[in-house]
Amino acid sequence: MLEHNYIVGLVDGEGSFTAYVFNPAKKSKRKRRARVEPKFYLKLVESDKKILYELKKFFGCGNVYFQKDTRKNHQNCYRYEVTARDDLMRIIIPFFKKHQPKFPSRAKDFKLFCRIMKLVVLGRHLGVKGLENILEIKSKMH
Repeated sequence: MLEHNYIVGLVDGEGSFTAYVFNPAKKSKRKRRARVEPKFYLKLVESDKKILYELKKFFGCGNVYFQKDTRKNHQNCYRYEVTARDDLMRIIIPFFKKHQPKFPSRAKDFKLFCRIMKLVVLGRHLGVKGLENILEIKSKMH
């Protein structure tokens, strides 16, 4: 069974709090179903994928995906990812508010991620000004 400090250490080293944000100023042929796609993920080499399944069990949400890497000197990886907004708000954010990331860069990204999520919950991502605000916050992330 995983413990809180171990999970925080994993996330400090290999995790990410991020969001895809549609830029209303750019015209894109690529269609996305959402204007803001918040995401928490952790990526490990294939031989460590068991830990990702343990994380999924610990949090009770998210999924584990195979991520092929064809670059020289890189290994195939697996990724534990939580994208459901309800799971992010109900499970992931409260966990990391209680058990803060230790690395300053990861702690900063988490705080910015929380700001983005708050704006999404308030529906600010549905308008151009709100999207621009969220895009500005996103630009400050690692």
